[in-house]
Amino acid sequence: MKQDSLRIGCASGFWGDTEHAAAQLVQGGNIDVLVFDYLAEITMSLLTRAKARDPRTGYAPDFVGALRPLLRELKARGVRVVSNAGGVNPGGCREALTRAAEAEGLSLKIATVAGDDLLPQVEAMREAGVREMFSGAPLPAKLASANAYLGAFPVAAALDAGADIVVTGRCVDSAVVLGPLIHAFGWKPDDHDQLAQGSLAGHIIECGTQCTGGNYTDWRSVPGWDNMGFPIADCAPDGSFVVEKPARTGGLIDPSTVGEQVVYEIGDPRNYLLPDVACDFSRIHLEAIGENRVRVSGARGRPPGDQCKVSATYADGFRATAQFMIGGTDAAAKAQRTGEALLARCRRLFAERGLGDFTETRIEALGTESTYGPHARAQTREVIVRIAARHPDKDALEIFSREMAPMALASAPAITGFSGGRPKVTSVIRLFSLLWPKARVPVSVELDGEPVACPQMRGAEPQALPAEETPVPPPADALADGARSVPLLRLAQGRSGDKGDSANIGILARRPEYLPWIRAALTEEAVARWFAHLVQGPVHRYEWPGLSGFNFLLERALGGGGIASLRIDPQGKAYAQMLLDFPVTVPASLEVPE
Repeated sequence: MKQDSLRIGCASGFWGDTEHAAAQLVQGGNIDVLVFDYLAEITMSLLTRAKARDPRTGYAPDFVGALRPLLRELKARGVRVVSNAGGVNPGGCREALTRAAEAEGLSLKIATVAGDDLLPQVEAMREAGVREMFSGAPLPAKLASANAYLGAFPVAAALDAGADIVVTGRCVDSAVVLGPLIHAFGWKPDDHDQLAQGSLAGHIIECGTQCTGGNYTDWRSVPGWDNMGFPIADCAPDGSFVVEKPARTGGLIDPSTVGEQVVYEIGDPRNYLLPDVACDFSRIHLEAIGENRVRVSGARGRPPGDQCKVSATYADGFRATAQFMIGGTDAAAKAQRTGEALLARCRRLFAERGLGDFTETRIEALGTESTYGPHARAQTREVIVRIAARHPDKDALEIFSREMAPMALASAPAITGFSGGRPKVTSVIRLFSLLWPKARVPVSVELDGEPVACPQMRGAEPQALPAEETPVPPPADALADGARSVPLLRLAQGRSGDKGDSANIGILARRPEYLPWIRAALTEEAVARWFAHLVQGPVHRYEWPGLSGFNFLLERALGGGGIASLRIDPQGKAYAQMLLDFPVTVPASLEVPE
């Protein structure tokens, strides 16, 4: 029997989120389903490295720790749990959960979704001549992992079979929410609009408090950071849903906090591609319907494509990062020279030992706005020097690590505060994204070790998108009575994120009348110039009419991205804040808040 509504709460936005969120949602959220999202692309790299050291690991142990004290209450309330905590070892996660349940004297039905591990098909990929999705690079000689992004229908199949807890490996983040909705409402593969709405619900709540006021541009307006409310999506059978949070918790839910999360880590909002549906989020509608309650509607869906994205990883040498403080007059200059001297010393020692040069180095003086490049304004007498390096030989970076401390006596005055002692040398695991036919992805579901029938991934040739409407430009005579320049922050809000080595920046106008002036100022060329010191690839701008804004996609923008990047901001988290300083020309008569 289909349900009239389903309340889904998300208790984790990343591996390492607070362990107290699950209790908040279970005890105060009146939820039907509890979901956890752990698997950022960086996380998959870390789990792959962990499993290489110990085959029993490779999943998110935080998930088991968060659930164990709540297992009895979850069982009593009938709350079901879905999580991608399985990482690269869903079976190991299930075994750990089973032991935790047995220790509590409970018998739980635990299902696993597998089939995402495509490492056995690597040679077939090589023979097929697959290339990296974004750079066009050939497949590396040896992969450490290769995981397909699975969809939501296997999760629904596990719930249909009676699972209390469903553990997946690499699935799209939104699938942990869409799967329970398919199960509850009986949605079929061709219910594209509902699947798009359910995917949007998953996309909004998958990052936890990032949609309840966390990371919000207008951060001063958000109360209760010490007890932030985790999000709940109250979903209807037609796909519409309301975003809310438990009573008496901190945070803020309004159309702008939810809107900022919608734009997070999105490319073309008309063509957000998922395994189960191709989504058009460009004309969604966000409506405040009460205190901390926003209704979301308007997503549209099309049939998904016949290929799925695969996230592969491979070893690419080693890295180490030295970090310490320098104080006093000309601190930034001291930092730069100290970093250059350390690298020069290492190169001399490398040559003496027959070792090659660094693969890559980076010197950053944190506190001088070094990430802002030519837009930096800071003047400071105290900086953190950050010197990062990559090398194919671990022994070379051990030299780098040992030679950091001697710089305290051999270089600039006022060096102190060595962070964490001698730098640790770690392997670099680099991301390689590719496309692979869905028909070759062997999805499977098991419930307590027994196979469960589940649908395989499906799709068709992608459909061509209709042409975009031409936006209305500002009136030709609008500046006749005078003009002024204001920072973008006064006209808009923003949120940025990452996908591999690309960054996205969503910009949402505070008022619709600001949109033409933002559009005129923030051309693709202007944004590319603004980030020229960081971005090596092209910049694309997408209109977002439903949110009165834009999305910018910056290619080759993160120095390799993830743990392969030497930058202090390898995920572009600060990029929106940088762009909000951009000067925008507006009519002198336009009312702009201070």
